[in-house]
Amino acid sequence: MRWVILSDVHGNLQALESVLERLKKEDPVDGYAFLGDALGYGADPNPCMEILREVCGPWVLGNHDHGVLGLTDLSYFNLEAREAIQWCASNLDFSHRIFLESQPLVAKRDGFQLVHASPRCPEEWDYLFTYRDAQEAFEAMEGEICFVGHSHIPLVLQQDPEGNILALRQEEVELLPDHRYVINPGSIGQPRDGDCRASFGIYDAERRIFRTLRVTYDVSEAARRILKVGLPSSLAHRLFWGS
Repeated sequence: MRWVILSDVHGNLQALESVLERLKKEDPVDGYAFLGDALGYGADPNPCMEILREVCGPWVLGNHDHGVLGLTDLSYFNLEAREAIQWCASNLDFSHRIFLESQPLVAKRDGFQLVHASPRCPEEWDYLFTYRDAQEAFEAMEGEICFVGHSHIPLVLQQDPEGNILALRQEEVELLPDHRYVINPGSIGQPRDGDCRASFGIYDAERRIFRTLRVTYDVSEAARRILKVGLPSSLAHRLFWGS
C-alpha cells in the first residue's frame, strides 16, 4: 500500500489545499494518515477539519487539538499559541469538536504506528531533539515504523540491529530490512526548518520507501487571514521564514 502521511496543518487552509492539489500529480495512493494538530495558529480551523475528516483515516490527536478540547493545560503553551488555541476553541464547529473527542493519541495501521509527539508517554508531548529522546522513542515504539509529527521538521531516524541511531534528511529514504524507523514528514501549516513550503510524506509499504515532498503555497494569503481574524502577528510573519 501507498500512504500519504500528513501532519501539523494548524488551520492553514492555503497550505493544505496546495498539498492536496500536488497529490493529484502523484501515482494513486491507498490511504491518508494524519498525525495530529489540525488546529492552532492558523485562521481556518473549520475548513481544514472538513477536508481532513473527508480524506484522512487513521487520525491521532496533537497537543494543540488537545488544548482546544481542554484536555491539556494551556500553561503548557507559549503566549501566542495559547491565544490561538483559545480563539480556535471559540470558533470551532461543534461537530468537529465531537469528532476530535473520539480520536486516540496512538493508532496502528498496516505494520506502522502513528503518534503525534513520541511513542514514549504520548500525552507528555515530548520532542525528539536529542539522541536520548530518539533512544526512548525506539524503546517505546511497537513494530518497525513509527510516524510522528510535533517538531514541524522533516526527519527520518534509523536504528540498526545493534541499536545505533542515524538521522537522515534526504528526500527519499529506503527502509532497510532489520532496521527500525521513526519518521517525521514535517509540517503542512507551519514548517520550522527554514523552508516555508508545506511538507508531507508518502510511504510506499511494498517498495519500503519514504519520500518527503515540499509544496509552495500562497503564504501571503495565509498570513493575511491570520491578521484579519485578529490572531498574533508573529503567527503570520513566521510563515514567510519557515520558522
